[in-house]
Amino acid sequence: MSDSIKAVVFDVGRVLIRWDLRALYAKLIDDPAQLEWFVTHVVTEDWHFEHDAGRDLDEMVAERKLQFPAFADLIDAYATRFLESIPGPVEGTHEIVRRLDARGVPLFAITNFATPFWAEFRPTDPLFERFRDIVVSGDEKVAKPAARIYEIAASRFGFAPADMLFIDDNPANVAAARALGWHVHQFHDAATLEADLRERALL
Repeated sequence: MSDSIKAVVFDVGRVLIRWDLRALYAKLIDDPAQLEWFVTHVVTEDWHFEHDAGRDLDEMVAERKLQFPAFADLIDAYATRFLESIPGPVEGTHEIVRRLDARGVPLFAITNFATPFWAEFRPTDPLFERFRDIVVSGDEKVAKPAARIYEIAASRFGFAPADMLFIDDNPANVAAARALGWHVHQFHDAATLEADLRERALL
């Protein structure tokens, strides 16, 4: 294992699991142009981010339905069928997690994930049993890239930022971690991540 890196910290969405609102709404909206309009203007990633950061789901949904009453049923589906926006794992990364775990590398995660949705999703994937701790933005009421969530993570994980490698697909999240002294890898695909981990003598 690398002398300087003592633990590896993963993002979850788009690193370990695929996530796309279209995966849910393509089942409910037949017209591709209407689908794109809906996920760009009604149930959007920016709006979803508010829930990740701890905003109450019922409050969000009620407010959105007032703004877009014609789409009330579709907005309700966000709350009741969210797991359908997670179509499966990101190719190759679960195997990397298993290999790191087999080598005894301490594994952690920091995820922007709403508390109720995480409570639904977490039991569906045994991979997360390999992680010693997972900081969930909805629980902490603060989301990446805010510095506070990295500070919470470092305190809970028991390692200094300089001793941890943080892996995330979002450039802003990576930049925030780097500014706080973490080693970082901006995720693009499993092959590139594996090569970086090999170079760092973690695999």
